[in-house]
Amino acid sequence: MTKPDSPLRRFGAATMALATAFAVAACGSDADKSAGPAAAGSHSAHAGGSLSPPQPLRAGERFVDLKMAEAYTPAPPEGGGTDEYRCQVIDPGLTKAAFLTGTQVMPENVAIAHHAIVYAVPPGGAAAVREQDAKTPGLGWQCFGGTGVDGAEVEEGDAAWVDTWAPGATETLLTQDAGFKLEPGSLLVLQMHYNLLATDGKPAGSDRSAVRLRLTDGTPQTRELVTWSLDAPIDLPCAADESGPLCDRAASIADVTKRFGPEVGDMADEQLEECGQSAPKPGDTQTCDHKVEAPVTLFAGFGHMHLLGRAIKVELNPGTPNAKVVLDVPQFDFDNQRLVKLPSPVEIGPGDTLRVTCTHDAGLRKRLPQLSKLPPRYVVWGDGTSDEMCIGIMTVSPRTS
Repeated sequence: MTKPDSPLRRFGAATMALATAFAVAACGSDADKSAGPAAAGSHSAHAGGSLSPPQPLRAGERFVDLKMAEAYTPAPPEGGGTDEYRCQVIDPGLTKAAFLTGTQVMPENVAIAHHAIVYAVPPGGAAAVREQDAKTPGLGWQCFGGTGVDGAEVEEGDAAWVDTWAPGATETLLTQDAGFKLEPGSLLVLQMHYNLLATDGKPAGSDRSAVRLRLTDGTPQTRELVTWSLDAPIDLPCAADESGPLCDRAASIADVTKRFGPEVGDMADEQLEECGQSAPKPGDTQTCDHKVEAPVTLFAGFGHMHLLGRAIKVELNPGTPNAKVVLDVPQFDFDNQRLVKLPSPVEIGPGDTLRVTCTHDAGLRKRLPQLSKLPPRYVVWGDGTSDEMCIGIMTVSPRTS
């Protein structure tokens, strides 16, 4: 039976919401690359990365190039560190609906642009985004792992994860006649991850990055893509050699609630109920089954976690003769949350089950510059750098039968 307020239900009902998108690739930082089993890379490896040329336009498509409102000079966070995550509003100025069939970030200052994420916010969330921008001093606002705006978050179905960029990234285009519908009044939120490691955390000039949209008016046959968000609880206890007041689950939930409000703080226990779990099961790996209610065609997907993420997998009908792995990221990298196209689209119908499984590693906390100076904690769901998520974001198109 489908959980009454599960993210799958919320996303399935919001088929006009914008969704995940097409471009991603590249290398990770030594801070974030170490969050997966792969060998560590280097922040400096991003410097000098060149923008890959766009693939040719297809019939009916056009490019629309948009820039940040003005140049921004990043600064390291208070308390030390070399990374800043900054969200900024970009208005595409649409006067009529269009289908988004590809996206590419075009950074201006590649010496400090480590990676970027583009979110699309439907008209219903535009006021909340503009309010956040207006009340924050300077250009844009600090954010991590999402837009940081209540009413415009991906995991709640209020916004779409449109693109992830890192040096060397290219568009990943579906071959089908399909795209994400953008209505007039939609906004883009560009999250830039700036890294100042090469300058020892000192300002290193400004950046005014741009975003290139691939748009088409579509036809009656164009399939509209939407996002299904499949999440699982986070119950990651402190490592065996760690101790402190936040190593208590209740204390950690209270801390998340204080930082982000009860809507986020309540997630830890709400997810247990949604996933049919009567009590938390502390450990590295968590899972959740989501029942499908409506017929869809599954085209692609990607996994989202934070810096302690190790692996994420989404399975269709696990434990049955028709079981199929539709997403498998055995070495998760926060800087390379890439869209994975299925070899061929998969038809999914009512009664099918999609299971998401995530593995995190509390031992990585001491290895990550962004976390190593923070007190140990029992990690639960939250929006911050020291919190975690587990989401399989699947790109689907609804079917009538």
